[in-house]
Amino acid sequence: MPRSLAGDLTDPEMAQPYMKKDDDDSEIEYSPFFGIEKGAVLQEARVFNDPQLDARKCSQVSIKLLYLLNQGETFTKVEATGVFFAVTKLFQSNDAGLRRLVYLMIKELSPSSDEVFIVTSSLMKDMNSKTDMYRANAIRVLCRIIDGNLLTQIERYLKQAIVDRNPVVASAALVSGIHLFQANPEIVKRWSNEVQEAVQSRAALVQFHGLALLHQTRQNDRLAVSKLVSSLTKGSVRSPLAQCLLIRYTSQVIRESMNTQNGDRPFFDYLESCLRHKSEMVILEAARKITEMDVTSRELAPAITVLQLFLSSSKPVLRFAAVRTLNKVALTRPLAVTNCNVDLESLMSDQNRSIATLAITTLLKTGNESSVDRLMKQITSFMSDIADEFKIVVVEAIRSLCLKFPLKHRSMMIFLSNSLREEGGFEYKKAIVDSIVTLISAIPDAKEMGLLHLCEFIEDCEFTYLSTQILHFLGNEGPRTSDPSRFIRYIYNRVILENSTVRASAVSTLAKFGALVDELKPRIFVLLRRCLFDTDDEVRDRATLYLETLNGEVAVGNSEKDVKEFLFGSFDVPLANLAASLRTYEPSEEPFDISLVSRETKSQPLQDKKAPGKKTPAGAPALAPVSAVDAYQKVLSSIAEFSGFGRLFKSSEPVELTEAETEYAVNVVKHIYERHVVLQYNCTNTIPEQVLEDVTVYVDATDAEEFSEVCSKPLKSLPYDSPGQIFVAFEKPDHVPATGKFSNVLKFTVKEVDTSSGEVDEDGVEDEYQIEDLDIVPADYMLRVAVSNFRNAWENMDPESERVDEYGLGARESLAEAVSAVTGILGMQPCEGTEVVPSNARSHICLLSGVFIGDVKVLVRLSFGLSGPKEVAMKLAVRSDDPEVSDKIHEIVASG
Repeated sequence: MPRSLAGDLTDPEMAQPYMKKDDDDSEIEYSPFFGIEKGAVLQEARVFNDPQLDARKCSQVSIKLLYLLNQGETFTKVEATGVFFAVTKLFQSNDAGLRRLVYLMIKELSPSSDEVFIVTSSLMKDMNSKTDMYRANAIRVLCRIIDGNLLTQIERYLKQAIVDRNPVVASAALVSGIHLFQANPEIVKRWSNEVQEAVQSRAALVQFHGLALLHQTRQNDRLAVSKLVSSLTKGSVRSPLAQCLLIRYTSQVIRESMNTQNGDRPFFDYLESCLRHKSEMVILEAARKITEMDVTSRELAPAITVLQLFLSSSKPVLRFAAVRTLNKVALTRPLAVTNCNVDLESLMSDQNRSIATLAITTLLKTGNESSVDRLMKQITSFMSDIADEFKIVVVEAIRSLCLKFPLKHRSMMIFLSNSLREEGGFEYKKAIVDSIVTLISAIPDAKEMGLLHLCEFIEDCEFTYLSTQILHFLGNEGPRTSDPSRFIRYIYNRVILENSTVRASAVSTLAKFGALVDELKPRIFVLLRRCLFDTDDEVRDRATLYLETLNGEVAVGNSEKDVKEFLFGSFDVPLANLAASLRTYEPSEEPFDISLVSRETKSQPLQDKKAPGKKTPAGAPALAPVSAVDAYQKVLSSIAEFSGFGRLFKSSEPVELTEAETEYAVNVVKHIYERHVVLQYNCTNTIPEQVLEDVTVYVDATDAEEFSEVCSKPLKSLPYDSPGQIFVAFEKPDHVPATGKFSNVLKFTVKEVDTSSGEVDEDGVEDEYQIEDLDIVPADYMLRVAVSNFRNAWENMDPESERVDEYGLGARESLAEAVSAVTGILGMQPCEGTEVVPSNARSHICLLSGVFIGDVKVLVRLSFGLSGPKEVAMKLAVRSDDPEVSDKIHEIVASG
């Protein structure tokens, strides 16, 4: 709101709007709105109804109401209506300041359609006023509250306003057109001639808003946008703001022409010419757009040169904009930014910490191996002066630099270790710990040094989460070092000094050392026996379990490997699936078998993926996705024809075979067994005047040679809106991922139904209904099963089962598309968030896990890279419990 209005308030509680009180050399600011209550302000709003309006007092109350509305205060329908009607009476006043507040109030209150007519006449009167400020504001308000019918009535006035000589009025009309285009595009498109005239205006804002509206009306017509850009790039745009918009539209046209014209850039010369513009904002915008495009080093050089000049500007905003742009360029093209390193180093001491942080992170991305030590020294003195959020950015940049130059890991590891000892919040410490863990995993020489730094950190760590994370990592990596015994002291100190959560984690870590290092086992047993007297039951239970298991008194397998797998292997059963299976388990002589629990990870409930408007078919257990396989198993085992098929391996999500809102809704669920596939067709009759009888699905498996139909179970009757199931079973080769296409025809007898009485005609007519084809693909034979620690699971797999090969994936829009395509072909679960590809990345590693039919665990490591313009190459490494399955995974990818 206007500062002048807030400054001359005379209400006692709002006097002295920004009082400052000195107390121990600290300054406290008091808000002019301190203590405002909605009820009191609504009472004060009665002054709007006075016969003689006091403009000053009405302004004060209006400001309070606007403050409450902008703070999110909710007004009831009655309160909002009362305030709105009271505000409309303020049109009687001719005070300019009060009138502006009235406009703001009407926009904020957003009157309903039956209230708008009350202010419409007053606003239209102001729209034709001789006072330009009234005209501009009235146009803005009126266009915010009217509908399409009223818009046609005032369209003539808006067209006149667009070409008005006063730029404030013209700009208001153009901005209103931008807002109105969302709901009434056809009406706004009729203003084309007036908008084109506005684009030629000498007023900067009018030209800016005119260009924005003109582009909006043509944005869905690529040829029209290209012609618009072509005509305007010849020099008719003088406004710097409009020039920035034009640069964006030009880069958009260039991007689209690159896809359709084999790299031809008809407007690139215009962008380069903008680098020599007299306006700094235009130069920056042009440089930023050029750096975002796929250009050659020669074409990129002028933009980098301009940004380098801005690095030494006296204006902080220019330095910040330039260094931020260079920081983004350094992610993908670090060599292009190398020439700016000297200027960037001078910015490390910039008074603006944001600029200094961006300068440092850019240097870390562009620096060479010889400059690492010097950078580390400069950063050390810099870190104490910045906030945690900036420190995290620096830490992540250092991690990337260390992975780039692994021989320099020692100096960077020491820096990260020193940072751990400094003051900082959880997110900052977590970023450092994650960086050290990443470096240990990626650089073998850094393992022992990094583990010792982490051990020293947990001696005085105040965050339970970080302590348990480090202890878990220490248990996985510590036993594989040259001298595992050096870590035992740090771990047992946690048992003595920490809270119960950390103590329990420390007990598990000790047990890992005992299981994996035979020389330490007697000493570990002594320490675990001391834990039997802990005050926490979780700690005692863990110690008891590990002691008994490691001593061999609890039978968990036939070998020592089975013991280690039981204690420390990845738990591949989703906890939600296990909980659901335990809830449905009925006590009997047979014990609960965890191997029967579904390993598949469901990303979302089944009912979220069904077609809109269709009901979930009976028998399709979509309400409990985590136990869907268990529910399907019960349904199928209760059918005599399928009871001998054995354990159900996987049930797919429903695949729609009909369009939404058709006469008959059909979807199918694929049930996969070792030697059989059962297709469950869920059917719904959506015609009230019909009932279907003897309903069956004729399945043509001509294009699925490896399948042979063994039996089917038709549906006797399908009344209106009462879902039913039809089953068709096929036999296939054992443990083979047979694929094929099935053609489906729904056959039935139609009988008419009297909807008033519900009587069904005795005579029926045989009919059939063609539904979509169904494909069984290799992904149907793979369960999406996550692993908690991919690296450990990979190392525990037999290296002899590994199969590696390289593939060319051809032209792809992006690496993300390639990752999604391969993941979809294999039907496996992405691990550790590796399915997300960073923007502008030129290489990426994706980790996948799953269980292949026959309960064979499979792990996949995909390495993607760009081998040319949009050409993607992939390296595929597979490990599994069965080498033949590893070969099959490669065959699936090769044929996909």
